[in-house]
Amino acid sequence: AVVGAGLGGSAVAYFLQQHFGPQVQLDVYEPAGVGGRLATVTVNKQQYESSGASIHALSLHMQDFVKILGLKHRREVAGKSAIFSGEHFILEETDWYLLNLFRLWWHYGISFLRLQMWVEEVMEKFMRIYKYQAHGYAFSSLEELLHSLGGDAFVNMTQRSVAESLLEVGVTQRFVDDVIAAVLRSSYGQSVLVPAFAGAMSLAGAQGSTWAVEGGNKLVCSGLLKLTKANIIPARVMGISLHSSEGRSLYEVHYEGTEGQGSAFYDMVVVTTPLHPSRSNFTFKNFEPPISDFPGAFQPSVTSVVHGYLNSSYFGFPDPKLFPFASILTTDTPELFFNAMDNICPVNISAAFRRKQPQEAAVWRVLSQQPLDKQQLKTLFRSYYSVQVTEWQAYPRYDATKSLPPIVLHENLFYLSGVEWVASSMEMTAVAAKNVALLAYNRWNRDLEKIDQKDLMHKVKTEL
Repeated sequence: AVVGAGLGGSAVAYFLQQHFGPQVQLDVYEPAGVGGRLATVTVNKQQYESSGASIHALSLHMQDFVKILGLKHRREVAGKSAIFSGEHFILEETDWYLLNLFRLWWHYGISFLRLQMWVEEVMEKFMRIYKYQAHGYAFSSLEELLHSLGGDAFVNMTQRSVAESLLEVGVTQRFVDDVIAAVLRSSYGQSVLVPAFAGAMSLAGAQGSTWAVEGGNKLVCSGLLKLTKANIIPARVMGISLHSSEGRSLYEVHYEGTEGQGSAFYDMVVVTTPLHPSRSNFTFKNFEPPISDFPGAFQPSVTSVVHGYLNSSYFGFPDPKLFPFASILTTDTPELFFNAMDNICPVNISAAFRRKQPQEAAVWRVLSQQPLDKQQLKTLFRSYYSVQVTEWQAYPRYDATKSLPPIVLHENLFYLSGVEWVASSMEMTAVAAKNVALLAYNRWNRDLEKIDQKDLMHKVKTEL
């Protein structure tokens, strides 16, 4: 059984079937609808992503899913970004690549080069995971996985802040305060105190080219579940209890659906929804030692999709026709009530589509910590037709915990969502799903050679 049909649940169902074969029976429990956080909202008969909007070019599993499912990359519509301090724009992107570089250099010296080198080094090591997974290797803990990619340094990157790591490699405090803070506020809604690894993943997304799925990223989830012919049970899982039959562990999944409560027995269960007390009231029965509570909290975040006329005067542009930016990031300024906002395009972009002119009504996605009140909406928009608000606890509050959650909860009971405490992105979830599927398969077949192997780079080279 798989608990949850977001990207993690859909991907792990697909990978489990890949490894165990088509005869495996997969039940996927999902009370709310396939896709999880990869949701869309409708404005004026058009659909827009409300979160999980862009995918990094190096996201190989996501690329793979799109290819397997026959989906397409969404056409990109160019737009410039700027960083707003609450009073004025402190950094503005232009149409000229060299001018952008010159501005970065003029403001921050070679900090941006040092940042780039740091992110590239992390990404280069992270990319090893695809090679390991292609050879069938899996890891029984997040620490083992990180260690195999980048040694102790990678594990330590989950324990110290991105600010500390960047200052150490010679990035200036000003660059951290202006640019790094703005990127992390827009991706995680948090400060430069997020752990270095989560920060590096977020900064890689901000630096590299990104893409999205034509028709909406959630099509990946529904597509993978359709492909695996998984049996989707529209019910909320309340808990799991352990039983044994002929010396084998059996897991009883207790659920509540529209037709009341029920339960079913499974050889193997993967939980892909967060088990932290703030996010679920899951109970585990008959486990010895007991499966304990998971430390840490989640960061509340609010997405407001607003169809309206931007108040460009607030940003220092009295004439809206002259406002050049499609994406506004913000610095960590106490009086700023939003983290970022961008002029978003629908999930289906026709060849004739063009971005709205700044003086026209457009669809903006505003990210904030708290729901925006009328006054705040009036500050950002001269007038608006509609506001659709989604409140969720999207990301872990990264400074709240130091230990990483386990992957193996019991013999054949696995936990996928813990990976979010390392870094939260679609590709990280897909990597974790592949790891759990391989781990489950290798453990089931007692192939311990393929689990937590040391010095994998060397092993993989010799296998090649």
